[in-house]
Amino acid sequence: MSKQAQKLRSLLDTNSIIRMPCAWDSLSARLISQAGFPLTLMSGFAVSGAKLAMPDTGLISFAEMVDQLRLMCQAAPDLLVIGDGDTGYGNALNAQRTVSEYARAGAAAIMIEDQVSPKRCGHTKGKQVVSTGEARMRIRAAVDAAHEGDTDILIMARTDARAVHGFDDAMERCRIFAEEGADILFLEAPESIEEMRSFCAAFDKPAMANMVGGGKTPILPAEELEKIGYRIAAYPLVAFSAAIAATRAALEALKTSSAEKVPQVTFDELKTLVGFDDYYAREQAYRAE
Repeated sequence: MSKQAQKLRSLLDTNSIIRMPCAWDSLSARLISQAGFPLTLMSGFAVSGAKLAMPDTGLISFAEMVDQLRLMCQAAPDLLVIGDGDTGYGNALNAQRTVSEYARAGAAAIMIEDQVSPKRCGHTKGKQVVSTGEARMRIRAAVDAAHEGDTDILIMARTDARAVHGFDDAMERCRIFAEEGADILFLEAPESIEEMRSFCAAFDKPAMANMVGGGKTPILPAEELEKIGYRIAAYPLVAFSAAIAATRAALEALKTSSAEKVPQVTFDELKTLVGFDDYYAREQAYRAE
């Protein structure tokens, strides 16, 4: 079985909630790991924004996402990564290939959702979901692929039906996903604390809460989310938004000040972060006499 998948299973078995900042590239994954977080989610919103400067509306491809995932897992090997698999990038068989390739790239889990392709970001307008039957088959195919041969990866099943058909339909889809063997459930965009409580109380599977500022879901402290019953508290845009804000501030400061007055890490810190120290040490091992 996959070492990463097994580690995530063990992590989910602990009693405290897992705070999960989301990553978008190799450097952000390494920073999250160095900060002591055990788990991240490769955010499709942030990857699309950083890599393409385009919205998370299905414009970024499967190949671009799996390549980004592979680089992130290589850069932070101790960090458990949940890959954003969107809709699986096609039909049920496409979803199976997506699951297999994300596992090969090093992900501990993959999130598969029930939106129509091209998908929409969870808290934005214009969302549509596939039929309940198609959603079931998509998750069934993903679960089958997750344990085929030597593949081992957890399946996070996500529904966006709350915004389209209402809370009851979203709950029914989560029931179906649990029945099909999904490891983690994610009901996107519940609109009240009561809905959040009802969701967590209805299932014995680990559940994820998506803490998006400005979205439809109430923003609660992690301790409160734990009491409600959530196992993962995701913060998809905190680090990404903070990086944008810091870059803007630095560029504005540079307009009127010298570079030395702009807040930044030292050159030595930067070299260490991107691996120069390790590179120099390994270089010495192969130096010719």
